[in-house]
Order: sequence, then C-alpha cells, then structure tokens
Amino acid sequence: MKLFMIVPLFALLTITQQAPSLEECLCEFTNSEKVFPHDKLSSVGDNASKCNSNINAQKTLEMERLLQSLEKRLPQLQEDVSVLEREDDGDVYAVLSLYVIENELRTINQLIERLNRTTQAHLHLTTNTTQQLEDLRAEMQELETYDTMHVMKTQQDNKRLQKDLQQCRGGLYSAAQPTQPPHSKCPYGQLLNITGPTLTTQGEYPGSYQYGAWGRDPKPETGKGKWHWLVMLTSGDKFSNYVRFYSSLSSLIVGVSTPGNVQIHASNPTTNTIQGPNVVMYGGALYYNCYNQAAVCRFNFTAKTVTNLQLPKGTRFNSNSNFCHLEACYPFTDLDLATDESGVWVIYTTTQDFGNLVLSKVEEGEPPRLGQTWRTSIFKKGVTNTFMACGVLYATRYVSKDVEEIFYSFDTTTGEERFNINIFINKVSPNIHALNYSPVDQMLHVYGDSYMVSYKVVFAGVAPMPNDQPTEVPDLESDSSGENDHTFLDIEDLWDYWTTG
Repeated sequence: MKLFMIVPLFALLTITQQAPSLEECLCEFTNSEKVFPHDKLSSVGDNASKCNSNINAQKTLEMERLLQSLEKRLPQLQEDVSVLEREDDGDVYAVLSLYVIENELRTINQLIERLNRTTQAHLHLTTNTTQQLEDLRAEMQELETYDTMHVMKTQQDNKRLQKDLQQCRGGLYSAAQPTQPPHSKCPYGQLLNITGPTLTTQGEYPGSYQYGAWGRDPKPETGKGKWHWLVMLTSGDKFSNYVRFYSSLSSLIVGVSTPGNVQIHASNPTTNTIQGPNVVMYGGALYYNCYNQAAVCRFNFTAKTVTNLQLPKGTRFNSNSNFCHLEACYPFTDLDLATDESGVWVIYTTTQDFGNLVLSKVEEGEPPRLGQTWRTSIFKKGVTNTFMACGVLYATRYVSKDVEEIFYSFDTTTGEERFNINIFINKVSPNIHALNYSPVDQMLHVYGDSYMVSYKVVFAGVAPMPNDQPTEVPDLESDSSGENDHTFLDIEDLWDYWTTG
C-alpha cells in the first residue's frame, strides 16, 4: 500500500518540474502613436526667434524719428525762404542765405529718401513676416495633434487660470505703480548712437597746437549762451595759462575771438596753470588739472581767482596713469574733467584702486568740494578717453586711425557696468586727446591733432537731426597764412554765422 502511494507522488513531482516558469513569460507591445518630430519642433522654435529679432520696437521708433525730423525741417525751410525774401544786402548775407536754403533742401531730400527706403523695407518685412507667421501657425497646429493626452492643453489652461487669478488679486489690492522704474538720470532715454562729424575745423591756428580742448558752458553766464571756449596746450603740448573765447561757433571757425585770451597766470607753467588737455567749463569757471598737483583747479572768470580741490591720497598725476592704446599714451591725461546735465565730474585713478577708473562728482563752490565717489572695474590705461552724459560714464578705445569705439558704460544711478556698448565714432584725425559732452545741444566736442570736431549724440527719446553726413562749403574767411582751412559746416552752423555776422 505504501508503494502505491509513492509512485503517484513521484509522477506529480515530475509533471510539475516540466511546466514552464513564470519568469519566461513574454509579452509583445505595439505603440499605436506616431513618432514625435523633435526636429520639426526645434525648427519652429528657431523660426519664432527670428521673427522676434526682426520685429522690434527699434524699427517702429526709426520711422517715428524720421517723421519727427521732417516735421521740424519743413518749418525751418519756410523761415529760411522768408528771410531771403526780406534780405536787403545783395552781397555776403544773401549768398549765405542761399547756402542755408540749398543745404536745407538737400537735407530734406535726403530725409525723404531715407523715409522712403525705410517704408519700403517695413512693407517687405511685414509681407515676409505675415507669411512666416501663417506657416508657424500651421506647423504648431500640426504639432498639437501629437498631444493625444492633452498635456500641453492642460498646461495652457493652467497658465490662463493663473493669469486671471493674478488680475483678480491686482484688482482687489490695486496700487499706483510706475509702468517702468527709472533706469538713469537721463531725460532723453538711453544713448543710442553718435552721428557725424557735423563740424570739422582747425580754427585760426591750423596745425599749430596738437593738444587742447574746446566746447560750450552748460551753465553760461547771462548773455554768453552761444559762447565757445578754446584751450590750447602751448608749452610743450603739456601746459597752458590762458583760455580763448569766441562769441559764436562761426566766430571760432573763422578765427574771430571776442574778448580774446583770458590769462590764468602770466607764466607757463607755474602754480595753478593748466596741465593736460582734459578741461571743461561750467558756470563761468574753468575746471582743469592743476599744474604738478593731484588736484582740480577752478578758475573763476569773473573774479579772476583760482581755488583748488585736492583729490584723495594716492591719486595718480604727472603723467603716471594716462589714457592709452596699444601704440601710445596721451601725456598728462591722468585727470579727466567732464560735464553733463548735473554738473562737473572728475575721472581719475589711485594706487589703492590698482589703476581702475574712479569717478567723483565735483560740487560747485569756492572752493569746490568732492561729492559722491564711484569705483569701476575698468583699467584706465585700457581706455583712450571718457565722457559723462546723463549721469552715465562712457569710455572709449582706439580701434584704428579712422575709428574710435565707445565700448564701456557705468550708470551712477544703478551701479550697472556694461562692456558691450559698441558705438563707433568716425574720426577726422588719428587721435582724440579731449572728449566732452555738451548737454546744451547734446553734442560731443572733440579735440585731437589740432582739429576741433563735433558729433551729435542720439538718445532714444529724442529724434535725431539728419546730420549723419557733413556738408562741405567754401570757407568764409582765410587764415593768417592765406590758405583756406578745411571746414565742414552743417545747416545750423551756417544759420548761426548768417544771424550773428
């Protein structure tokens, strides 16, 4: 009996071992969904980015500025024609009036041509962009068919709900907020470009003085709103002891100085005379680097007195930290004075700042005092010049004998530094020894290699005048040697000469 029971158990064990194992079970999975076209999605993203770069606010502003410029020019032309009709003198003044009208018509014609080109370009861009947007919409609709589980649709619905929720909360707790926080002190907006030169002249001393500076007083005394000043380094291209004045821009061009030289000191150089080319005028006073001192001198033209502002200990002077480029340095440019809408600034460097630019506000007074100071990360000897505009420090560098680049800025309001400004200046001479911004007319005044040159500063909030190309006209007078000076005048310069004589 026991034997009969053992046999069936053995047979059962054998059958169990021969059954297939659960681990060896295989299943076949078939995906009925289409393969998602990742390459096509990437292509759609690239095309959308190109559309965003082609259509921007700057292109709209370009048309607006051209229209504003044309709107300003047409009344001026009408006024010029009226002046010519009333002109009694048939000699010089009538000729100058005709020059004014001729140049005004040429400028208006150039402006209309630019406007036509811009309009055609915008129409072409609009047509192309419309077609691209239609193609993008079709491609996106095709890509949406791959979202069978409605993941993207759900995300979009969530974003819309979140936006509605934020708007609802904003309506409940509304408060007056500025649409855009102020970025800087500039009432004109961001500096966009430098156009010109609008004027080029060597004045009454062509080729005689390589180093110097010139410009206008942003805060002139009564009756001196059109005056221009000129400082030429007369002693070894390093020092000077007087300032020369001109009653108008045209007087400076033809070399008629009124009241002539105003001396700071009878000797040159000596205590408190001018050292280096970087000088400015503000509020009826000349600001400059005092001779043989780490100090700013202020010469009051009314009182004929000099007061000093000592700069911090360690300030480099006496040509120990100049503006430079790869081939040369500009001697005695340790201190750079600048003016803008808010007043006078001094740019320098110290031993404790390891040669980096330091910027300080110069407060008016007798004597002047040092105001707030900012420190930058830009090395002074890697810079060829600096200027201030609307509380922003700009630095230039030498690109070639024909081109200078504004490559750096420091905003004193935000503390932001930028190294990608990329604004280029077309030079008349290889070197720029002095560079200063005039807030009176938003011009840059340049002195280099005995040339005096001016450029127009273009801001985002101000329509630029179409003076991108200078107009060459015959010289109105000859210099003392009897040779004509090579002078470029824009329309405003001719008008100034005609009205002031």
